[in-house]
Amino acid sequence: MTVYQWFVFFLLVQVIHFLGTWKLYEAAGRKRWEAAIPVYNAIVLMKIIGRPTWWTLLLFIPIINLILFPVIWVETLRSFGKRSTLDTFLGIATFGLYIYYINYTQQLNYVSDRSLNPENKTADTISSLLFAIIVATLVHTYFLQPYTIPTSSLEKSLLVGDFLFVSKMNYGARVPMTTVALPMVHDSIPLTKKKSYLNWPQLPYFRLPAFQKIKNCDIVVFNWPVDTVYKFRDNSGRRADKPIDKKSNYVKRCVGIPGDSLQIKDGIVYINGQILALPERAKPQYSYKIALDGKTPIDFEYLFNDMNVTDGAGFTSEARDTLFASALTTESVERLKNVPGITAVTREIAKGVENGIFPHINKWNRDNLGPIYIPQAGKTVELNFVTLPFYSHIITEYEKNKLEVKGSDFFINGIKTKSYTFKQDYYWMMGDNRHNSEDSRYWGYVPADHIVGKPVFIWMSWNTNGKGFGKIRWERLFTTVGGDGQPQSYFKFFLIALAAFFVGEYFWKKRKERKG
Repeated sequence: MTVYQWFVFFLLVQVIHFLGTWKLYEAAGRKRWEAAIPVYNAIVLMKIIGRPTWWTLLLFIPIINLILFPVIWVETLRSFGKRSTLDTFLGIATFGLYIYYINYTQQLNYVSDRSLNPENKTADTISSLLFAIIVATLVHTYFLQPYTIPTSSLEKSLLVGDFLFVSKMNYGARVPMTTVALPMVHDSIPLTKKKSYLNWPQLPYFRLPAFQKIKNCDIVVFNWPVDTVYKFRDNSGRRADKPIDKKSNYVKRCVGIPGDSLQIKDGIVYINGQILALPERAKPQYSYKIALDGKTPIDFEYLFNDMNVTDGAGFTSEARDTLFASALTTESVERLKNVPGITAVTREIAKGVENGIFPHINKWNRDNLGPIYIPQAGKTVELNFVTLPFYSHIITEYEKNKLEVKGSDFFINGIKTKSYTFKQDYYWMMGDNRHNSEDSRYWGYVPADHIVGKPVFIWMSWNTNGKGFGKIRWERLFTTVGGDGQPQSYFKFFLIALAAFFVGEYFWKKRKERKG
């Protein structure tokens, strides 16, 4: 929906509210016109039902308002003596329209001094649960979101089984565009194959102020731009056209920011003509062929476990004189070169042309591509048959224009043009595991409106190959994702603080008992 359509919808809601509640306002000692003034009518209604004024703000927060509306319908009915189970059911089942019936057909007796405390344990439990869901949804949407690393594309920096907290605030919290969805779930309902949202209506893209801008080498969580799978890891072949904020979440390293010129030469990333300087914690990995003398026995299982090699490896022929390792760091390669029986360790560099490489012009491969310009909001580029493959998807899909090519002429929204000005910023995302990562090399730019947040903290790390308590990577618990130097665990400080809390609580209770 456009901004104009939302404005019309908002006015329509106000009309519906006024027609269904004006007599209730009068019965509560308010003026009839107070039910007709947008926003102010909600503030007055909170006073009528005895709820805090700040609840009005929650009515304008997507997803949270879906939880709060039924509460307000029920509270409104109870403020006029309609407290039966049937009244509650009808109020919710009719999406609040039952209030119309009360407004026009019933004797309206306003209960000004009704108790706001739940009448029984069940009601108290439901009230507490709704409040907890609202608070959790607020935190999940605008502050911190939990995220699990599912693949090895950032291996060594982030491991499969790492459980993260992703900050929404650093890059600016994105207001949900999908307005009707279950709280705190993504694109599907847990334990089912049903989607958790409605595609309509959609809010325009809006982001709250950010604390920082995305920089080169930042690790970023974003919505996969070309996602059309029914749900993440669904191999059924079903297609789904998802809203932006319901596309699958990916995490990669941002190697190119708006305005950059990016090129990859033999697997090495260059930004504006200079080799990209990765942070100390980044451990880029490549595929290698390991040549053997065929005589010296080598325990590769022990060797690879000791080097913490997590991706696959295997012999390339029956002669067993060459081993292929799909992902090795520079440190691992240097160690292998000094192992007796290994005669050479050679990095694999893609040759020729790969059809799946962006922008799909049958010219480049995963290790050699570019230069590519990373689009920046407000910048203008020339449109021709050379540049069109780079920007056509941006023009039509990400920025919602109609693009037509007639002979040698280009038309955008029916207007002949030779250039295009970008409406938003774009980024180039790649995994550190360069030969085992599906990233921008295959599907291109990531629009700014697809950015979710910045991973800031690892609170748990689970090694699926371990046993018992060995499954927990204790050294990674409570470590930061970014920062200089090697990761440092703050888990012991957490335990000390937790112990101090319980000891303090124990003595506080003892002191209170002595005073009592």
